[in-house]
Amino acid sequence: MKRDLWAFWGRLAIALAGMVFVILLLLGGTVAANYKGLGNLVKVVTLIKGQYLFDVTPEKLVEGAVKGVVESLDDPYSVYLDARTYSNLQEQIRGSFGGIGVLVGVKDHFLTVVKPFPNTPAAEKGIKAGDIILQIGDRPTKEMDTETAVSLMRGPVGTVVELTLLREGVKDPFKVALTRQEISVPTVEGRLLPGNDKLGYIAISQFTENTGEELVNMLQQLRRQGMSGLVLDLRDNPGGELNSAIKIADQFLSQGPIVHIDYRIGRDYTFHAEPDQLALPLVVLVNKGSASASEILAGAVKDAGAGTLVGTKTFGKGVVQTVFPLDNGAGLKLTTARYLTPKKHDINKKGIAPDVVVEQGPDDRVDQQLETAVKLLREKLHK
Repeated sequence: MKRDLWAFWGRLAIALAGMVFVILLLLGGTVAANYKGLGNLVKVVTLIKGQYLFDVTPEKLVEGAVKGVVESLDDPYSVYLDARTYSNLQEQIRGSFGGIGVLVGVKDHFLTVVKPFPNTPAAEKGIKAGDIILQIGDRPTKEMDTETAVSLMRGPVGTVVELTLLREGVKDPFKVALTRQEISVPTVEGRLLPGNDKLGYIAISQFTENTGEELVNMLQQLRRQGMSGLVLDLRDNPGGELNSAIKIADQFLSQGPIVHIDYRIGRDYTFHAEPDQLALPLVVLVNKGSASASEILAGAVKDAGAGTLVGTKTFGKGVVQTVFPLDNGAGLKLTTARYLTPKKHDINKKGIAPDVVVEQGPDDRVDQQLETAVKLLREKLHK
C-alpha cells in the first residue's frame, strides 16, 4: 500500500512539475500575490487522493487541470482536445474519416443537423437538416461543443452509433441507429442553373484541405460548359481551413489583400491575391450560418468589389485558431490571432452585412435569396 502511494505521488509530481513551472511563468512578477492559488492546487490534489471515494490516476488529474486552464480563458473557440477528439479533428481537416456523413452545428444550445451528405448512412436513414440531436449514444448533447459531438459520431467503419433526434412536426423524440462507413465527402457542389444564359451555381459546405482544389476543378468544368456568371453559395458554411479560403478568394480577386492576420505578439501577415482571376459576374450568398473562413472569403469579395453579397448578416467569427499537437495524441485548439478584411474591418461578433438583404423564411417554398442572386447576375450580364 505504501509503495503504491509513493508511486502515485512520484508520477503525479512529475506530471505536475511542468504545469506548475508554466503557471509560474504566467504569473511572472505576481507569484508572491498568487502563491495561495498554487497552494490550493496542491491541496485539492492531496484531498482527492486522500479523501475521494473512488480511485483516480495522476494522468486524469493532470488532464483535468489542463482542461481547466483552457476553459478559464472563457473563449468558446479555444478547446483542449483529448486524443480521440484531436484525431477526429485532423480527419475533418483532411476531409476523410469513418463516420455517418452529417454536418452539425450548435443552435440555441442544441446540436443541430446542418446537412446530411448524399450517399452516406445519415442520408440513407432519412436524417434531415434542422433535426436536433438530443443524444449521441447515452450522452446528452445540450451545451456540448461540436468537436466532442463529432468525436462521438465518428469511429471505426462497421461500428454502430445511435442518435436520439427531435424533428419539427414530430411530437416525440425518436432513435436512429447508424452503421459507420468510410466517409469522403466532397465540400464543393456545382452545376449550371436552368436557362439559356448558363449561370453557374457552386455551393461550398465547409473548408478542408481539399476544398481549394475542388473549387478550382469545378470552375474549370463550368467554364468548359460556357458559364457566363456565378452564384457562390456560402450559406450555413461554418468555416474550416484558412488556406483553402485564401486559395478560393484568390480565384475571384485580381490584386490587393485577401485578409490581414493580426497576431497579439506582432507577427502580423497579409495574404495578397495573384493577378489571374475569374473575370465573370459574381454573387455570393451568405446568412447567419456563414462563419469563420466563409467570412474571410465573403469579406474579401465585398471589400475588393469583386462581387455582390446577397442574404443576411454573417455569424461574426473574426478570430483564427491554431491547432497544436500535445503529448499522448492530445491537442490544443487555441485562438492565436484575429483577422481583418482587406479594408481592415474587424467583424468579430459583428458579422458582415450583405450588399442586398434578403430574408429567407423556414417555410418558404422558393429560395428567395438564390432567385435574387440570379436576377442580379442577369442584370449585370445585360448592362
